Amino acid sequence: MGILFAFGALFAWIGGDFFIQRSTRKVGDWETLFFIGAVGLVGIFPFVRTELPALFANQEQLVFLLTLSVITLVAALFLFEGVKRGKLAVIEPVYGLELPFTVAFSYIFAREYLPAYVYLLIFMVFAGILLTVAKHLTHLHFHKTILEKGVVWAGIGSIGMGLMNYLWGVGSQTISPLATIWFVHSFLAIACFLYLFLHGKLTILASHFRHGITNVIPASIFDNLAWTFYGYAMTLIPISIATTISESYIAGLVLIGIVINREKVAWHQRLGIVLVITGTALISWWFGQ
Repeated sequence: MGILFAFGALFAWIGGDFFIQRSTRKVGDWETLFFIGAVGLVGIFPFVRTELPALFANQEQLVFLLTLSVITLVAALFLFEGVKRGKLAVIEPVYGLELPFTVAFSYIFAREYLPAYVYLLIFMVFAGILLTVAKHLTHLHFHKTILEKGVVWAGIGSIGMGLMNYLWGVGSQTISPLATIWFVHSFLAIACFLYLFLHGKLTILASHFRHGITNVIPASIFDNLAWTFYGYAMTLIPISIATTISESYIAGLVLIGIVINREKVAWHQRLGIVLVITGTALISWWFGQ
């Protein structure tokens, strides 16, 4: 079931990122993040309302979830700023660093010890992701691209995302997946609402929703589903395994571009897709055994 939930997160993130990209271009970053948070706040509330009194009475859990929420918001803002300042083709491979950071945090803090060959498979998936998103191999020369605009922002954002993934797993395991996603997305909705209010953008929020509804609604539903699946996966399998499988959605997006949009891909991107699929399949088989 843990493997199935991880694959559920993979497919939900493929749909989520597709519509999030279209939504951010149509209505904006903060607006999209607000709608995603609002759907989580309202949609998940009926399923967690009985947990909330105990949650808000537990100071330790409350501090933990507030910390996770702040890290999530800050990491997202750094990633957005990286894309805004830099070239997407250069920035995307930096995002792939999220996976090894998550694995490292899980190893150091959660004492998740896996067999050596499983770490090799995780590295295979990571290498495949980098090859898949890099349109040119020169974009993988990190010692040179570190000087490119936006790379430092994206790098810090990737570290934040790695820490966020680990903490999300801890929250799902110690509190509950739904309570964790509800709290974090409620925090994002409130934070984005305050930002839009302070910048005088609330008056056009309804207009943005009407004009972008065909992208905003699917983006919000898919993203909340993805985090829910991801949370449940981490209650059943190690955080490292759940993250490796679900992170493969990046290669899935490239595959969609090839099949639907008939995009041309370089040989190294094809190799990357093969590595991701092979590594993910072997990890799933190993855990199933």
